[in-house]
Amino acid sequence: MKKTLKLEEFYAQKLDWVPKNLKTEIGHFNVFRTEEFSGPNPKPMPYSRKDYYKISLILGKSKVHYADKAVEINKEGLLFASPQIPYNWEEVDEQITGYFCVFTESFFNQFGDLNKYPVFQPDGHPIFELTSQDVASFTKIFERMFEEINADYTYKYDVLRNLVFELIHSAMKLQPASLSVNPQPNASKRISSLFLELLERQFPIENARQQMKLRTASAYANQLSIHVNHLNRALKEIAGKSTTTIIADRILQEAKILLAHSNWEISTIAHCLGFEETPHFSNFFKRHTAYSPTRFRKEVNV
Repeated sequence: MKKTLKLEEFYAQKLDWVPKNLKTEIGHFNVFRTEEFSGPNPKPMPYSRKDYYKISLILGKSKVHYADKAVEINKEGLLFASPQIPYNWEEVDEQITGYFCVFTESFFNQFGDLNKYPVFQPDGHPIFELTSQDVASFTKIFERMFEEINADYTYKYDVLRNLVFELIHSAMKLQPASLSVNPQPNASKRISSLFLELLERQFPIENARQQMKLRTASAYANQLSIHVNHLNRALKEIAGKSTTTIIADRILQEAKILLAHSNWEISTIAHCLGFEETPHFSNFFKRHTAYSPTRFRKEVNV
């Protein structure tokens, strides 16, 4: 697995310069036209997590590898990427156009929690196929970003934050109503959020010496200082799944990522994911996917 790509590395690799304000308290924001980075025989960007957020309007045929999924964009699409989830974007057409903006979490300090939105959550909906009408609407938002970032207005970064929120909410309105998040009791929601934060803190698995430590519902309940039954009730209420199921789903997602995007031995992956024996991992994987780890790796790398 590639290590997390830092924003400084993005600038150095793509533009040969690094802005001075990357580490300031107000955070960082920038917007680009995709054609500045596209061309004949494009090389796919490395599959990895990034330490910054990115929203891309992709115009042209391409393929997005996102977490453990691969999504083909046949014409136009919108991609939301966060530091929590590894991804890469592979150009299929020779000339891709569009826009993208990058920003740090600190850019939104005191202005809202980006991670509460489904487009930035590990089990959310980060990729949207667009109609021509949708493309026109999102293009206007990105063009307004260019106008604002080049303006002398004192509060232009407040306007840019609002435009990011406009992208987020405009995209979420494209989802079916059934995907909307219903309000939930505060106590259950708080427990669920703390559990998910604790779960995600064990990822990404970026080197072969790293090992997942918390693997059972009881282990998470102990960390949160609550009874395991209390944790289960809260997660059932919020997510509709048991603690054990959510943990298994997340382990399975990371297993698929490592099998598809690393050359590690199956035994190494099993160890990193907390399985004492490789056959235990193989049985777990086959029970959930109907594939052995070896067969899955061959299928995705065809």
